Amino acid sequence: MENREPAEFAAAAWIARREREDWNESDSEKLSAWIAASTDNRVAWLRLNSSWQQTTRLKTLGAQVPRGTVPTPEQTSVPFFNSSEEGNPGASTAVKAGLPESTRKRPAWFDVRVRVAAAVLVCSTITLAWYLIPRGPSYETAVGVLQAVPLADGSRVTLNTNTHINVHLTTNEREVNLTQGEAYFEVAKDSTRPFVVMAGDKRVVAVGTQFSVRRDGEDVRVFVTEGKVEVEGVAATGSNTVQHATQLDAGSIAHASADGLVVQKKPLAEVEQFLSWRSGYLAFDRTPLAAAAAEFNRYSKRQIVIEDPAVAAILVGGNFRATNVEAFVRLIESDFPIAATVEPDRIILTGVPAPAPQLQK
Repeated sequence: MENREPAEFAAAAWIARREREDWNESDSEKLSAWIAASTDNRVAWLRLNSSWQQTTRLKTLGAQVPRGTVPTPEQTSVPFFNSSEEGNPGASTAVKAGLPESTRKRPAWFDVRVRVAAAVLVCSTITLAWYLIPRGPSYETAVGVLQAVPLADGSRVTLNTNTHINVHLTTNEREVNLTQGEAYFEVAKDSTRPFVVMAGDKRVVAVGTQFSVRRDGEDVRVFVTEGKVEVEGVAATGSNTVQHATQLDAGSIAHASADGLVVQKKPLAEVEQFLSWRSGYLAFDRTPLAAAAAEFNRYSKRQIVIEDPAVAAILVGGNFRATNVEAFVRLIESDFPIAATVEPDRIILTGVPAPAPQLQK
């Protein structure tokens, strides 16, 4: 039997999203497309949506019954899962099949409990989905694309290649969830609302400052160019976990991973060099070719592959346009004993043996 739980959970998420104030015609079209995508989706939607619509009737039912008492048959006249033959074709089928009276007709209190249990199950699923689905606008960039996004609070976010964020602004806090990639934040000052960037289990908190957060899986790097920020995370100590926070000043570079947090203090000009991607360039200064290739690979679907460790260790420097990997490879070939083999989805760099010295006659 197929597992229909994913479809049911997705249906609950759609119902929760539909209840939000920002639901619009575009959302309705997306919902219709999702329902039409598969039979499981349609069945899950019809079942959960019907149950959700009926939950409002429970309020009417509860208003008729004093707390702590069992409702009478007259008090359970609100149709939900109608147990009469008129409203429930299954009841007529049960009679025709000659099933016992106890099966065909249950006490009224039993039906009420079934109704409440079903409603609680649906509401619990929708409540869970409410917290899991995005609560504000989302922004994302494709590979090789940069995008500047102004936020409603006056802040500005610049998204690097292949980046996705979700923004949630409230009267108490400004939160950005960085699910992948890298973003540079120019935060508008507002002492009453901290600006929080979530990157996995790490929190980067600021009030009015400028900094970058880069997320590679669970590894997070923070570059501060102005003001102060605080990096919060969870650290393991034996069998326990503790929350820790580290304050970073302008010129700080922090690397947070499962092993802990490492902070470096650099000249501000050097930190800005790490953020040269904002202008569309990559800057290297005695950088191993393997590391430079890894940076270029973030901006191109054609990946640089280095199979020779000696080639990977060659140090390179200069400023290069991030999306022009072919020009970078041509320069590498002309300046170093390296040969490039270009394939549709990759460029393989290999070392070229030095020519043998010629014997003089």
